[in-house]
Parts: sequence; C-alpha cells; structure tokens
Amino acid sequence: MDAPHPEGEPAAGWVTVEEWSGSSASALSRTAVLTASASSLTSHRFGSRWGRIGGRILGAFVPEGFPASVTPDYVPFQMWDTLQGLSTYIRAMLSTQALLGAIGVGEQSATVIGATFQWFLRDLTGMLGGILFTFYQGSNLDSNAKMWRLVADFMNDLGMLMDLLSPLFPSSLIVIMCLGSLSRSFTGVASGATRAALTQHFALANNAADISAKEGSQETLATMVGMGLGMLLAHITRGHALSVWASFLSLTMFHMYANYKAVKSLSLTTLNYERTSILLQQFKECGEVLAPQKVSQQEHILPFWSSWRKLIRIKLAHERVHLGAKASMLTHTDMLEIAKTRSHYENSNYLLLDKEGSVHVFIHKQATPADVLKSFIHGLVLANSAQNGKSQHAEARRFMDEKYNIFISKLQAKGYSTERLLSHSIVWRAHWLHGPMDEKLK
Repeated sequence: MDAPHPEGEPAAGWVTVEEWSGSSASALSRTAVLTASASSLTSHRFGSRWGRIGGRILGAFVPEGFPASVTPDYVPFQMWDTLQGLSTYIRAMLSTQALLGAIGVGEQSATVIGATFQWFLRDLTGMLGGILFTFYQGSNLDSNAKMWRLVADFMNDLGMLMDLLSPLFPSSLIVIMCLGSLSRSFTGVASGATRAALTQHFALANNAADISAKEGSQETLATMVGMGLGMLLAHITRGHALSVWASFLSLTMFHMYANYKAVKSLSLTTLNYERTSILLQQFKECGEVLAPQKVSQQEHILPFWSSWRKLIRIKLAHERVHLGAKASMLTHTDMLEIAKTRSHYENSNYLLLDKEGSVHVFIHKQATPADVLKSFIHGLVLANSAQNGKSQHAEARRFMDEKYNIFISKLQAKGYSTERLLSHSIVWRAHWLHGPMDEKLK
C-alpha cells in the first residue's frame, strides 16, 4: 500500500495489493504486486512458477515455519535418520525374500495352511514380545532416549539377520522366525517411544503434531525409494548367496553408522541421570553450566558401555546414586545412621543414606517432581563429597543451601528443562515421622 501513486491518478482512484507466501509470519516472501486504477490493472510476479511449486512440495516434508520452528539439531538428525531408514528398506527386500522362500512360497510341496500358521506364530510372538518389553523397560525409554534409539535399530538389524538365516536352518525355521519377530517387536516399542520424546524436543513452536506428520512424509518417501532399490538389488543378487550376504552386511554396517551419527547429533535439553551429573560437575568446577551441544559430546550413548564398566568395576557419579530406594531394605544400623543425619534434611521431602560408597535416596510419598530432581542433585553432591569413607552430609547440605538455586537458574538460562528429572518410574516411596527419632530407635 506504500507504492507511489500512478502518474495523473487521484489518490482515491488507485489501490496496490501485495501477495506474500509463507508458512509463518516469520518466513514470508513476496510473490506478486497488483496495482489497480480506474482504467487499468498492472501486475508483477516475483520468482518462477517452478520455484513456487518446489516450495509447495518442500512444505509437505518440512514443518511449518522451518527452520525457525525446530531446534538446530533437527536437520542433521533427519538427514542421517533418512539414510539409515533407506538402508533398512533396501535390506528388508533381501530378508523378506529369504523368509518367504524359507516358508515354502513358490514350492509345490508347500501348503497354504502351513505357511499361514507359521506366519501367524511369528506375528503372535512379536506381539507378546512387545508387551513384555514395555512391561520391563517402558519407564526407562524416556530417560535414555538416545541409547534406546540405538538399541531399537540394532534389534531391527538382528531381526532381519534372523530372516536371512532362516533358509539355512529349515529344521529350526519356526524358532528362528519367532526370534526375528521378537527382536523386531522390541524395535517397534523402543523406536516409537523414543521418537515421541525426540519430537517433543524438536518442537519449538508447540508444533509436535506438524513435525510428526512431516516426518511421516519423509519416511514414506524413503520407504518408496528403498523398496524400489531393494527390489532391484534382490533381482540382481537372486541366486547368488555370496552377493546377497555381502550386500546385506555392507548395508547393515552403514545402517549402524548412520544411526550413531543421527543420535550423536542430538543435543537434548531435558535432564536425565547422566546429563545432570555432567552439568553439576562442571558447575562445581567453574560455576557455569555447559551448553546442550557440549553435554551431548560427553554423553555415553552406546548400550554396551555401562555393562563394560560394570565388568571393570568403574562407576560414574550418577551410578552411585540410587533414586527411590526401598525403605524395607533398611537395617537397624541404617536407621540409626538416618537418625543421626536427619537434621540435614529438615523440610525436605527426601532422606539420603550414604552406605558402602553409594547414596540411597528415599523419596517421601508426597514429593513433587521438583523434589525428586532436588533429591537426585543432593545425592550427587553427597556422593562426590565423600572423603576417606566418611559421609559429608553437612558439606552437601551447605552446597544445596548456597548453590542449588543458582545452579537451577543457570540451567534455565541455558535452555534446559528443569520441571522434572527423567528417571525410571519411582515405585518405592516412604513416609517418616518428624519426632525424636533417635530416642525411638535406642
């Protein structure tokens, strides 16, 4: 509306309208300008038609307002995730072809009812496996999204390997099929749960649903391309067992590498056990907290890392803190120790017990998520301050009184979510009296 008036036209006899295109107010581009007078209409378009069509096509695969509406790690993660998905669909054609051959597709001696029963048993095993996996690990997936993302894809690789092995062991066909289905059922649960956590992390504009929908489009495109390439590869390698295995193993190695790069590119801002421990250690050393990108570089995301450290008897700080300990585990000596140190936890909805190099955190039944986070940080401070085998409850209490609020403020300033600690479901809680506990226990 601020264009100059056309020559010789009165101010009230003309109007200019501009056309802007974009998925959000922060990402607009001018596409046309129309100026109308009493006697004529002039228009000027910006950009090419193919460019506009390309923009619309791109809009089907990226979230609205991209890139401002997502976190900076969205692009590298999606790039590597799409590549690993592509390799998965290519390999799926090879493994499915082997599995169908193993159950007798194409053979005159095979019966429809036999093949149907074997396929049904395979699916049933997968369903039961998914339920059992959710029962045992469901509460752990959110707190360790990176690690479980890797585990999910590794289990999918294992399931495909079982399918490819099935023709080699016809006498154990059903067992191998069921094991492969069981492995993939873990993949479905873990991948779906961690994907939900990552979608929430990427969403900067309350657009988790849009991100999820666009990811579906990306996955569909990768599936179609992967299926096409997989069919071509299956046709080329048909009847050549060595070529099939070489192709499958090469793609599997690339798949694992792409998954590692995808997970490593994530810079999560939620607090779990390890991230909290890394951030607290840095704060105690220099009074500042690390940015999410720096913390991501220090996290251990390989699934076997924890098991390896247990074998060589090395424990990180966060592994010495047992959150939500069972009150029934307390011995008479433990109760006396709690009675002596209870004064350090007045007005707190938790108690700490330093025992044999580990800190057991007892959560009060009325504790809030903020109390749980505070109790874990207090436990970390106590675990790190233990010297010469003696508990340092007073020193840990002093740190919490003087530095805890500063620590939380600095975390919030760096963009971390401090509403709660991502942890296992805390099943065990406790209740204690605030009377003279020492007198009662003597």
